[in-house]
Parts: sequence; structure tokens; C-alpha cells
Amino acid sequence: MRVLMFGWEFPPHISGGLGTACYGLTRGMSTIPGLDILFVVPKAYGDEDQSRIKVLGAGDISLDIRNLEYREYVRDLSIIEVDSKLVPYTTPEEYETLVQKSESEGKKLVHTSIGGKLVFTGKYGKNLFEEIGNYAIVATEIAQKVDFDIIHAHDWLTYPAGIAAKRASGKKLVIHVHATDFDRSGGNVNPGVYEIERTGMHLADKIIAVSNLTRNTIIERYGVDPNKVVTVYNAVDPLGNYEKIQLKRGISDKVVTFLGRITLQKGPEYFIQAANKVLHKMDNVRFVMAGSGELLEQMICWTAALGITDRFHFTGFLKGDDVYRMFSISDLYVMPSVSEPFGISPLEAMQSNVPVIISHQSGVAEILKYAIKVDFWDVDAMADAIYGVLNYPALSKMFRKLGYEEVHNMKWENSARKVYKIYKEFV
Repeated sequence: MRVLMFGWEFPPHISGGLGTACYGLTRGMSTIPGLDILFVVPKAYGDEDQSRIKVLGAGDISLDIRNLEYREYVRDLSIIEVDSKLVPYTTPEEYETLVQKSESEGKKLVHTSIGGKLVFTGKYGKNLFEEIGNYAIVATEIAQKVDFDIIHAHDWLTYPAGIAAKRASGKKLVIHVHATDFDRSGGNVNPGVYEIERTGMHLADKIIAVSNLTRNTIIERYGVDPNKVVTVYNAVDPLGNYEKIQLKRGISDKVVTFLGRITLQKGPEYFIQAANKVLHKMDNVRFVMAGSGELLEQMICWTAALGITDRFHFTGFLKGDDVYRMFSISDLYVMPSVSEPFGISPLEAMQSNVPVIISHQSGVAEILKYAIKVDFWDVDAMADAIYGVLNYPALSKMFRKLGYEEVHNMKWENSARKVYKIYKEFV
């Protein structure tokens, strides 16, 4: 069986959990005999790990627009998506600026010549919807040239590509929902994104949700038949030689870490509120906010207003071994997400012998027993939990030991077998 899989990012070029999840799942699927994966991304850099799967950049595909159905689909994309100026996780003010700027630029349509190639950045810039539309054009070309048995598209950015490939080939489409715009926006959804998500969900033959939390959102918010949606939980890659990436801590203070995009969805403000309460009770602790996002400057200003900047550290975006280096000097990891479809980072922390506090509003809370769970908005409970883990060694030791044992059994191979079972319903 051969799978034509569409993603938006692939390690080492990632900006968050989507690329990490795609990498883990494809590595797990590569262990299944007779299952081959062609993983397509908008832009391939050449340094991706292709030891087990083939990674193909859409920008490397020569186009030959040659049939009416193709042109009609391109026209639809031009009207619905290419004109949009949406940037993921942007603020209303930034969006208004982009819209005002676009008024003087005019509409931009897709043009190419026979044998030509489209240029992709593979980023999340102001031309994101244009790249999504172009990606769908290339997906049609790939579907007409490549032999495969089933299509698998990851997250809303690739749904148009999956739909285009389905129309061109007649093959079944599975979409993988890693998050919805209800998660990313805090409920204030963008109509353009919502329409793409809803269209993808209704045209797909099967939908994989990363948690029951996400599954319920798909059913209730997008009007999808429950029989069409199945939950397959994420997992975590084996850590390997952890000793080589450990850091020596140069301070005696305790370290509490937040790691993720600094956006509304991840709840960084609740982390700061809880940290401020803890610092009123103890002063031998430092808090680290590792990540980047549109709320970063606001969070820095807030710690300054609270007078706790000497106890706070902002590292910027971390990936790869740097994530585990951060965990190696951490005494506790906190994920106070407002709406987290799953959340792989707590698994990475537990794998590194770090106890974790997570919000009840996260998908990973459905499967973890040895994690402390609080509501994201309950900063008093969060502060109490932080204080308890830092000041009671026996409590910390218990969560370290049992958490490590628990996450050790969460393997991508198990998730992969569940996805393969879904494929076999159609192939």
C-alpha cells in the first residue's frame, strides 16, 4: 500500500507540534511491512530525514495545466483562498493592517507555464493562503503522475491539496485534525479558515482526531457524522542518548518551564499569574518561558509590571535537542493551555524525568495518569501545585518515576497501526 501524504512542515524545519507529530507518525508507519509513504511539503530543503520515507517538495514539481477540471478548481481556489491575507495567530490590529495594505495591491491570481514550477516559502507569512492554493494546484499534478492507494492530509493547511488530489485521482481521502481554529483563536474563528476546515471534513472519507476533545469539536462545531471521526492519540519518539544533551545547571534555584507558542491558545498569562503567586511564597525559583509568538512582548511587559523580571527568563523558540537541554535543567514543566487538542511536550518532559502540570483542557489529559491536572484559569490551584512539587521531594520523585514509566509505553508504532487499520477500510 502506498500513501500520498500532505503536510506543511517536516523536521528539522518546524515551527511547532505539527511537524513533530507528522515526523513521529511517519516513522511509526515505516515499521509496517508493505506500507510506503510519499510525504509532500510545500518546500523541501534537502536535509530532511528520508531514511524511512520519501519527502517531496511541491516547489520541485513541474506543472502542466491541461484539463478543464483542473482549471475550474484553480479558479475556485483563486476566489476562496488566494485573495485572503490571513496570517496564523495574528492580532486583529495586524490583520487590519494587512487588509488595508492589500487594497492598494489588487487581486493576485495564480499563473504558470507548461513545465513551470511554483515557488513556495513553506512559512506562515502574509501570502499563506496563496501558498495553500498553489499547493492544491501542485497536488493535482502529483495525483495525476504518481501511483498511490490513499491520500492523507494533515491539518487545515493541506485540506485543499488533499481534496484536489482526491478529485484528480478518485482515491479516498483521510484528513488528520491536529487542531481546529476554535483551539487556535479561543473561539473567535476566522471565517476563511473555518470554511476550509469544514469543507475538508465533509469531503473527507475519514477523519482522524488527536483526542476525544478534538473529536467532539469536529462533531459539534462542524456538523460531522460521529461515525466518520475516529480518535488516534499522538505519542513520543524514543529519547536516545539523553546523557549527551544534558546541561549542567549553574544555579541552585529551582526551574519551572513553560514551552510552547506564546499565543492565546497556550495560556502564557496564566503561567505568569501562577508564577507571581509562587514567588510571594518562595524566592529560590526561576521561571522560563521558552517559545515565540504574538504575545511575547506583552508577556515580557507584564513580568516587568509585576516586578518579577529577575525571576523570569525568555529563551525564544526551541526545537530539537535544545528542547531536551531545557528539560534537563528543569524541575517542573507546566502546560496551562486554554485549548490544547493534544500536547506532545508533556510527554517529552516526562520522558526527561520532569514532573508535569497540565490543564484539564488538553487532549493529553485524557491518557495521562501521572500528571497533575488543573483548569487553565485556576491560577491558585496551579500555584499550589507548583509550590507542592518544588517543596516536597517525595511528591516530585513519585511523579518523575511513574511519569517516566507511563510515557515509555506511548509509542508512535501503536498510533501508526491504528492509522493503518483505517487505511485498510478503503484499500
